[in-house]
Amino acid sequence: MTASKHATLTRRSFMGRMGMAATGTVVFPNLVGRAAFGANEKITFGLVGCGGQGRHVMGNALRMKDCHVLAVCDVNQQNAAKAKAMVDTTYGDEACAVYEDYRELIAREDIDAVIVGTPDHWHALVCVAAARAKKDIYCEKPIPHDLLEGRAVANAVKENGVVFQVGSMQRSHRKMKEACQLIRNGYIGEISHIDVGLPNGGHAEWVDESPKAPDYLNYEMYVGPAEWTPYHPERLDWNWRWWMKFGGSQMMDWIGHHGDIAHMSMGWDETGPVKIEPRRWEFSDERNNLYDSPARYEFMCTYAGGTTLRVGSREEMPELFRKCDDTGTLWHGEKDQWIFVSRGGIQASDKKLTKIKFKDDDFLFRRQGNHLRDLVECMRSRETTIAPAEAGHRSASIGHLGKIACELNATLEWDPKAERFVNNEAVNSLLGRKYRGGWSLEA
Repeated sequence: MTASKHATLTRRSFMGRMGMAATGTVVFPNLVGRAAFGANEKITFGLVGCGGQGRHVMGNALRMKDCHVLAVCDVNQQNAAKAKAMVDTTYGDEACAVYEDYRELIAREDIDAVIVGTPDHWHALVCVAAARAKKDIYCEKPIPHDLLEGRAVANAVKENGVVFQVGSMQRSHRKMKEACQLIRNGYIGEISHIDVGLPNGGHAEWVDESPKAPDYLNYEMYVGPAEWTPYHPERLDWNWRWWMKFGGSQMMDWIGHHGDIAHMSMGWDETGPVKIEPRRWEFSDERNNLYDSPARYEFMCTYAGGTTLRVGSREEMPELFRKCDDTGTLWHGEKDQWIFVSRGGIQASDKKLTKIKFKDDDFLFRRQGNHLRDLVECMRSRETTIAPAEAGHRSASIGHLGKIACELNATLEWDPKAERFVNNEAVNSLLGRKYRGGWSLEA
């Protein structure tokens, strides 16, 4: 594959587009919104969605001396009780409030920020409501369950001047930032192609009945805006992600990690591909009536300037990729040079690349390594986080666009500025979904 003359965003052009100085560490612009928190002022949190990941993020807040968790919310009383017990044990009291309806938690004037750990189909409604209430937000990735939701969240965050951190925590990992800095600063030249390898996607299970939902679960509220789905315990907790009305399989789980790192490295946080080509969208051969996510998937994206980006489950990755790791991000540069990064670290065509000492005038990300701490510090300064809403929406859009192209088995042209398919209003009707039960993102 030959490199396009304009395939990579050079360091100088990136700095120019972002309005940054051409030297030193990135300084993000201040947001317009509430006043900055005082240095000695405690920041208060509420948690919406008390499953395993929500409690994990909240646990980070509980370890911060300048933060205080005031309330938790979940439609599952058992999960809410677990979260409350964590808070009460930490503070040695029973003051943590418990809610079933997120709107009651958001309405509290004494809560500064909301952690959103719900299943994917609830992210946008909670985030938009929190932004309109002037709450700062930490939301697990992917932000949206469809493209229109992502735009609604990004707009609400901007319009209300709130600080937002997507839970794409690889952006705060030192090795991930170093890999992106190698790409941003042109250490392997222009990038012609990127491989993004993600875990396999689907599960399969056959059930003969749909039991009654337990009394501790408000299942009507759990389904919420999604299309009605009969209750089954194997569609809750971790397994909701295999049911596409609630989640997006491992593809949408991980596009906000390794796909996000590809975007971070190339300066694509406010754009997207211009063409999406389907390659594979296959389901498990096992008997299955409980889940509907693909087991294997692959699609190719082309960006303005000619750089291509392949997304696929691990079997679809080339041999070089699979020799490095099962999942990760692989950049192909000039003269057969390449860089690979995963949670195991950085690998490269030349080991010297992994030992580069960045120059003072190189593009550098800030050093903060704790993803939630980055949010807290930005809440105090009112600066933009390392994983802002617009970036999270754009990274998630890779997966949403690929899903549409693969389900239709059609190559599609996309206008990343207008966020519409080109000359294809029929396909544009698939950018969002109709909410059930009167739920709406409208104010």
